[in-house]
Amino acid sequence: MSKFIKHAAAAWLTLAATAAGAQASAPRVEVIHWWTSGGESAAVKTLADAYRAAGGTWVDMAVALGEQARSVAINRVIGGNPPTAAQFNTSKQFLDIVEQGMLNPMDEVALRDGWDKFLPETVLNVIRVKGHYYAVPVNIHMPAWIWYSKAAFKQAGIASEPKTLDELFAALDKLKAAGLVPLAHGGQSWQDNIVFTAVLTNLGGRELYLKVLRDRDPQAIQSEAFRNVLLTFKRLQGYVDRASPGRNWNDATAMLISAKAGVQFMGDWAKGEFTLANQVAGRDYGCIAGFGAASPYIIQGDVLVFPKTSNAEAIKAQKLLASVVTAPATQVAFSMKKGSIPIRTDVDASKMDLCAQQGLAIMKDKSRQLGNGEIYLTPDQNGALADILTAYWNRNIPVEKVQRDIASALRG
Repeated sequence: MSKFIKHAAAAWLTLAATAAGAQASAPRVEVIHWWTSGGESAAVKTLADAYRAAGGTWVDMAVALGEQARSVAINRVIGGNPPTAAQFNTSKQFLDIVEQGMLNPMDEVALRDGWDKFLPETVLNVIRVKGHYYAVPVNIHMPAWIWYSKAAFKQAGIASEPKTLDELFAALDKLKAAGLVPLAHGGQSWQDNIVFTAVLTNLGGRELYLKVLRDRDPQAIQSEAFRNVLLTFKRLQGYVDRASPGRNWNDATAMLISAKAGVQFMGDWAKGEFTLANQVAGRDYGCIAGFGAASPYIIQGDVLVFPKTSNAEAIKAQKLLASVVTAPATQVAFSMKKGSIPIRTDVDASKMDLCAQQGLAIMKDKSRQLGNGEIYLTPDQNGALADILTAYWNRNIPVEKVQRDIASALRG
């Protein structure tokens, strides 16, 4: 072998070893999540890209449906093979595994990056347990948005955006008369709950919302005002099509995109589907955060939690991910694909659509911020409420019985 070839081979081996060493030492995260729709997949890619740009390696573990994804993550922790991170909602969903000592806190990152300075108090109260930060918030969703198809409205002769619930019902009547599906809805309990939340916030306002869900006040639940909320919720069921039961939320959104339906009650993750279909807010579809300048803005969203591990490399990867996710540039990139808004208001929102800018503007008014029902209710209470609402949505049940059932389910 010539001296040149020997030197070349030695150099190549050195480079290969260096590259292999660099790859081996790169922080590696395996992330379990349920972002599986088209818009969601595009959004999670922005997180992966940002993590790789920070020098890490991203291993994607997508599992359809939130409950299933959380179950996979917990079973792997119990089985001694934890993922690096797992998606949960901004709720009490992960409180049990915090109390069981199954998560690593991210106190060092939270204090260094100043989470307390830019996170809404509602979010902080969820991720901070007994002074420790057990989750990194990824985004803020508002579940009670009302979306409408501009093309469907035009076809039905609806000239302007509804400004009240009465005007919304008038629009639904016009859509029905035009032969369109007035309300695109997926008949699943969590989607029924979203419609209920939108009616409760817009008709009952902040005070009734908190009395029912936070305080679980029996008098408020039995009140005439809450009875009216339930009757209005049930009235909306008359505008869905027969194929609604079991329909996925993104399939309902597709009905607006194709102008086969006029209106959908859904969280702002629906905007990710509009974006994926190259539709533009204000041109192809409209968004209503609430009726009136004081309408509550419900804060929901996603977080990543970090399963317990003593492996130094895994902890390093977890800390890097926590820092990358909350960075302003990552926040904007993710939300532009996901349809959410960033967890912080100190970002450049100039490239975000008008719905996102509307949401960010509302978030600056703390008096309009409210937590979603899963913040105020235990998982069992939330599940019981959802079951009652879905039964009422689909069956002929006297409203007085529904009020009694809800009061009983939320007691204690």
